[in-house]
Amino acid sequence: MIHPRIIINLHGVGPQHRPVDPGEDDCWLGTGFFEAILDVVRPHRDVQVTVDDGNSSDVELILPALLRRGISAVFFVCSDRLDTPTFLSRSQVRILQENGMAIGSHGTSHRAWPSLPQDVLDAELTRSRQELAAVCGRTITLAACPFGAYDRRVLSSLRCAGYTGVYTSDGGLVRKGDYVIPRTTIRRTMSIEAVRSIVTHAGGTWSDAFLRVKGILKRLR
Repeated sequence: MIHPRIIINLHGVGPQHRPVDPGEDDCWLGTGFFEAILDVVRPHRDVQVTVDDGNSSDVELILPALLRRGISAVFFVCSDRLDTPTFLSRSQVRILQENGMAIGSHGTSHRAWPSLPQDVLDAELTRSRQELAAVCGRTITLAACPFGAYDRRVLSSLRCAGYTGVYTSDGGLVRKGDYVIPRTTIRRTMSIEAVRSIVTHAGGTWSDAFLRVKGILKRLR
C-alpha cells in the first residue's frame, strides 16, 4: 500500500435525512459533487479517503462509487449509532469491511473528547473500540477525533486505550510514522478546483509548515 501524502475526509452524501451537529451542515455533500471529488482523487494513489460518522450513505452511495473507481477508504464509525435510523447497521459495517474498506472508531456518540471528564473519556475510547471489534471480528487500531478536537490529554488517553493512529482535521501533508495524522475535510462550499488544489498540494511547503505548527500547539494544550 502506498503511504498517503494527503488525506481527504468526507461525511454524509446525498439527501440529508437527519439534523447534523452544529458547524457540520457544510460537510454534507451532494451526489454530483461527491462523484467529481472521487474523479479528482482517482489518479492520485498517494491520496487517501476517509469517511466519518457512520451514516447510511456510506454503504448506499459512497461504497459503490469507491468500488467503481478502485479506491479504498477508512470509515470511522460511532458505535452507539449502529442499528439506529439513518446510520449504519452492524451488517453494513461488515459489508464495508468485506469490500476492502477499513473500519476505525469515531467514539461512541460523537462528542468532543477534550470536554469529557477523564473517566468518561476512557470509557468512550475503550467501549467504542471493543464494540466495533466485536462487529468486525478484528482489532480496531485507528481513531478519528469528532469535530477534529483533541489535546495532549486526549492523545495520551488514545495511546493508553490501544490506538496506533489518530486522525484529525488539521490539514496538510502526512508524514510516515505520524501518530497524529492530519486530514483535510471537504465541504460543499468548496469548488472542484479547490479540491484539486488540495489533492495536488498546490499550497506548497509554507502552507504545510503553518498547519503543522498549529497541530503541534494543539498537542501541547
